[in-house]
Amino acid sequence: MAQSLKNVVVVTSATSPAQGLPPRKAGVVPRASTRSLLGSTISGYQGESKWYGPDRPKWLGPFSDGAVPSYLSGEFAGDYGWDSAGLSADPQTFAAYRECELIHARWAMLGALGCVGPEITGDGMAPNPWFKQGALIFADGGLDYLGNSNLVHAQSIMAILGCQVVLMGLAEAYRSNGGPAGEGLDSLHPGGYFDPLGLADDPDTFAELKVKEIKNGRLAM
Repeated sequence: MAQSLKNVVVVTSATSPAQGLPPRKAGVVPRASTRSLLGSTISGYQGESKWYGPDRPKWLGPFSDGAVPSYLSGEFAGDYGWDSAGLSADPQTFAAYRECELIHARWAMLGALGCVGPEITGDGMAPNPWFKQGALIFADGGLDYLGNSNLVHAQSIMAILGCQVVLMGLAEAYRSNGGPAGEGLDSLHPGGYFDPLGLADDPDTFAELKVKEIKNGRLAM
């Protein structure tokens, strides 16, 4: 019995946060994880980037003292401390909203590129600006992607709808549940085969890219 108590004391002393651990640097956010509704683990950033932590830029600038909720600690990209409606107070809801925002932001950036594409291909600025391109599918000649009938010639809106539902559904299921490119990956930033250029190999660079992505995505939305 005495030996068991001695072992407990030794283990407790060895794992005590007050002994043997280096002090935490100022401005460094501890790593945290939030489990989204889809079951994937989304980890917060641990580093010294100016876009994270308590000293990050906030939505009211120098007047943000007292205006930032305690649950917005700056551990995720794009956190400027603004949540006047309290939508992110619950961790599960916060994770779900972050996921929805990032996915919609990525589609919005693709959509912005899709607006520019019709203007610089085919007939250019005239006579079909980007907001009229979709109507061409109902014309007699149909719609030629990139102005070239040899690429994709679309003449049936039902066929396009069916292809989009199937392809987007498969892509979303792959993103959420994993697939042959890797199991157990982060559903928002999978990396691995999805990062062939190795842009996310450095954690600090990866953290900066996350901020750039969500800022540009919000602008696109």
